[in-house]
Amino acid sequence: MNAAGFPLLTLLTFLPLVGAAFILTLRGEDKVVAENARWTALWTSLIVFALSLILWFKFDKADAGFQFVEQLDWLSEFGITYHVGVDGISVLFILLSTLLTPICILASWDAIQMRVREYMVAFLVLETMMVGMFAALDFIVFYVFFEGVLIPMFLIIGVWGHSRRVYASFKFFLYTLLGSVLMLLAILLLWYRAGTTDIPTLFEHAIPASLQTWIFLAFFASFAVKVPMWPFHTWLPDAHVEAPTAGSVILAGVLLKMGAYGFLRFSIPMLPQASADFAPFIYVLSIVAVVYTSLVALAQENMKKLIAYSSVAHMGIVTLGIFTFTVQGLSGALFQMLSHGIVSGALFLCVGILYDRVHSLEIARYGGVAKIMPAYALIFMLFTMASVALPGLAGFPGELLVIVAAWKVNPTVALGAALGMILGAAYMLYLYRRVAFGKVTKQDLFSLMDMSPREHLVFAPLVVLALWMGVYPHSFLSFFEASVTALVQRHEAALGAARLAGM
Repeated sequence: MNAAGFPLLTLLTFLPLVGAAFILTLRGEDKVVAENARWTALWTSLIVFALSLILWFKFDKADAGFQFVEQLDWLSEFGITYHVGVDGISVLFILLSTLLTPICILASWDAIQMRVREYMVAFLVLETMMVGMFAALDFIVFYVFFEGVLIPMFLIIGVWGHSRRVYASFKFFLYTLLGSVLMLLAILLLWYRAGTTDIPTLFEHAIPASLQTWIFLAFFASFAVKVPMWPFHTWLPDAHVEAPTAGSVILAGVLLKMGAYGFLRFSIPMLPQASADFAPFIYVLSIVAVVYTSLVALAQENMKKLIAYSSVAHMGIVTLGIFTFTVQGLSGALFQMLSHGIVSGALFLCVGILYDRVHSLEIARYGGVAKIMPAYALIFMLFTMASVALPGLAGFPGELLVIVAAWKVNPTVALGAALGMILGAAYMLYLYRRVAFGKVTKQDLFSLMDMSPREHLVFAPLVVLALWMGVYPHSFLSFFEASVTALVQRHEAALGAARLAGM
């Protein structure tokens, strides 16, 4: 536990389940139950967010180790314990999860009218799984939360999604589950060799180079699908198109970060030799993802598909930064993960506002929206600019750091990443021009109402963060610095020892 002996991380993790259980007890008329479920979910998620702010304020940025640690016996005869804690790599992702959850609940307030109680329960369960996954310091605990995320998201897409929701939900579930089976086998192998699944203990356990290769590939099978890296990305556009707006926000904002987080948390510190050996392979996949999916995005006529493919391109920048094995590259990748969570989530919310009014995702259906909805057009423009990495907004610092780090490692790779930034500007500006400007192509668009007070409230924290991260990135980078520096030093020391042993 932390210094005060207060189980803050456990409370953060499981409080949403308390709210979900309370919602399930609600009885009465359907409308009353639905309204009470909304308010219960909102207040529960806001309390969890407030607790996560305590985590943020009390976090010691100079400490590279794990903080707020809690450890209890669970299956101790097998070397498995309930072990949680956070470091500079994980703490801000817990905040991202707890911030986006109440935003998603607010965004769903009017959009979800069917089975509202069950929908709110699914989101609160999802929040527990996300927070628990980022806080886990035992492999089995991590795996439970890592896979547990699939169940509520499967239901959110499959029950409250659009016309092809069942197909998209099963595709999402099968892709991500099958990859994770190999990761489970790797975890069991580590447990067999070390006698424990405790993650900090396994950091100190030397794994032979030959075995590292197989374990890396098993982890890669799971993490590459979750990122998703090319060519394992094909489930993502369908999931985004069919998911309700809030489902797309969480999927892009948090769930896509799980794979990259796995590379950072496990592959690099535990498998340094294999990570270095496979780095050129990761570079190729990352650059293909950046360039190819940007070109695919440019050809899209569906707004959600365009943003979904842009997510694959942006996450290609993330995997590229991670495998530079430099402080700059890893810090840039972490910053890019956070900024993408904010910006992509906001872009899906922007699409959702139009869909709620017109019930169409086709770009050709719109035109001249800026004349009819000026406040909306301003918000949409801000996040479009953030997505194309305009200096002064959230998307710029992370991409710049990754490209600079990549240039030091391999200039060709850096040029490929820079090309992705150019293509990103092309498809996002093309989207914005067609939707916001030009003639109003459909007469019924004249009846559209601009953003409501609730919608302004939904976007307010995202706007603040997009500007804050762009203007003062150090306030976020400082959280990563100590942990990233320690990770890079550990990686370099392990490689150095491996070279000496091979001489």
